[in-house]
Amino acid sequence: MEATDIGLWGVPLAMLGGAIRVSTPFIFVSIGEAITERSGRINLGLEGTLVFGAMSAYAVAVMTGSPWLGLLAAMVAGLCFGLFHGWICKFPKVNDIAIGIALMLFGTGLAFFGKPFIQPSAPDLPAIPFGAWSDIPQVQAALNVNVLFLIGAALAVFLWWAVRNTRIGLIVRVVGDSADAARAMGLNPNTVRLLATGVGGALAGIGGAYLSLYYPGSWTERISSGQGLMAVALVIFARWNPLGCFAAALLFGGAGALGPALQSVGVTQGYYLFYAAPYILTLIIMIATSSPSRTLAGAPGELSITK
Repeated sequence: MEATDIGLWGVPLAMLGGAIRVSTPFIFVSIGEAITERSGRINLGLEGTLVFGAMSAYAVAVMTGSPWLGLLAAMVAGLCFGLFHGWICKFPKVNDIAIGIALMLFGTGLAFFGKPFIQPSAPDLPAIPFGAWSDIPQVQAALNVNVLFLIGAALAVFLWWAVRNTRIGLIVRVVGDSADAARAMGLNPNTVRLLATGVGGALAGIGGAYLSLYYPGSWTERISSGQGLMAVALVIFARWNPLGCFAAALLFGGAGALGPALQSVGVTQGYYLFYAAPYILTLIIMIATSSPSRTLAGAPGELSITK
């Protein structure tokens, strides 16, 4: 069956499948960054974490034959990056943003060690064929959902609830809103932020593992295409809400799937311009949420970008 056999229905189907595939790394990176920023720290090094996590996952999966061990390796790599970022930022007069940029360059530079793994093929993470009921290949492809997408959706709901209703969530929110209030409660803001940044890094590592072990499912040094930085804008757009991050990630994923969706129904002239849609959307969001006269609604009081 040709891609155009189902006519214009191919566009929403392709966008649905593309939104699910493209949004998954955004979900993990943005949720992790939301937790980090809720504690009052921003991590712009997620691009480097994403790339190094993708490389670690692919290398370990190639050597062991297990994508799950690759995923674990990416989590550990991301955790180490996050903890390192959090440890450096606890020192006086150290700027979160500057350190994040340095670690972004450091992480992408370390990806050089992944060159031997560009050619070998690694096993993929499994997907669930929710479209098996249909005989139409486009429906089957659109509803072939990777398990990490489902885990990310469940994680978004859980963290949304946990931030609002648990003691740990309260601690993270207090530290993010006022370090002085946290100290008055007997909390150590540096420790809380260190752990929150570590969690954010581990989740970013999972996003990197998805890129190399499922979609696109290969390893190259430029595999992230700026997704780590776009996730920071996504968190601001979602107002530091994990559920909002999930919805915004789907929006970004749908924008990223626009070009391939048009191609699937035979639009061959200029369709590649639509590949820029996620980057244009990021720019629009940053402009729309920026104002010198008002603070961002829901922003943690201790966050660098709100001061």
